[in-house]
Amino acid sequence: ESEGVTVAAGVPTIWMGVLPELEGRDVSALRAIPCGGSAVPRSLSEGYRETTGLPLLQAWGMTETSPLAAVCTIKSALDHLDDDAKADIRTAVGLIAPGVDFRIADQETDEEQPWDGESRGELQVRGPWVASTYYNDERSAESFTADGWLKTGDVATADAEGYIRLVDRTKDLIKSGGEWISSVELENEIMAHPDVAEAAVIGIASAKWGERAMACVVAVEGADLSAEDILTWLDGRIVKWWMPDRVEFIDEVPKTSVGKFSKKTLRERFADVTVD
Repeated sequence: ESEGVTVAAGVPTIWMGVLPELEGRDVSALRAIPCGGSAVPRSLSEGYRETTGLPLLQAWGMTETSPLAAVCTIKSALDHLDDDAKADIRTAVGLIAPGVDFRIADQETDEEQPWDGESRGELQVRGPWVASTYYNDERSAESFTADGWLKTGDVATADAEGYIRLVDRTKDLIKSGGEWISSVELENEIMAHPDVAEAAVIGIASAKWGERAMACVVAVEGADLSAEDILTWLDGRIVKWWMPDRVEFIDEVPKTSVGKFSKKTLRERFADVTVD
């Protein structure tokens, strides 16, 4: 506000904390609010659009992609869509950058998946400025395909327009009864609740299903929120078998040094928690 900042970039967890502080502030100098690091909840992006007139500009990339590889802008051909449809598009990480190729590949066979918005697989990229190997590093064999694609570790879909949507990190997917549960999609539905400040979902051991989902929830200060409230909120928003078997309220979601949710820390903290 005092400096007249025109572009402000950050990860979703940073913007979650900033949004409540914008009430009554003059941030009219802002022209763009880039956001990356993890998938952006629709409720967060729309919160910024309603407060500042600018939705979060989601982008995706890695150190290995030098670093930007996709940006979520609305195509001019889609400009006729209503605000609700555009809000859905903005939950994608966007369109691949010129000069970069991408594919959605089956995690077992590397077979390319169709751009139908439904078929999931690992997001793989290649291009002139995308890394093709790690120097003198044994990780290269598992991080790159034989034909030169970088295996990003992100599970994603692509729709007919070319919009890439992150589903989860491969290490954060929850395999329950042979089927996959996306921790990111489940988190975003929980964080859409008006009394939820943050939520992270991890897998916990289940004797019957292998893994089940556990939601670690941070309530908005002063909110009277129960596990039953969360489950009721999710009813009808997700398929039944994605419903968390346990909801744990915590003071805050642990973060990495760059502000991302540290699910590794949560998995270590709740390593002894099991369900039938």
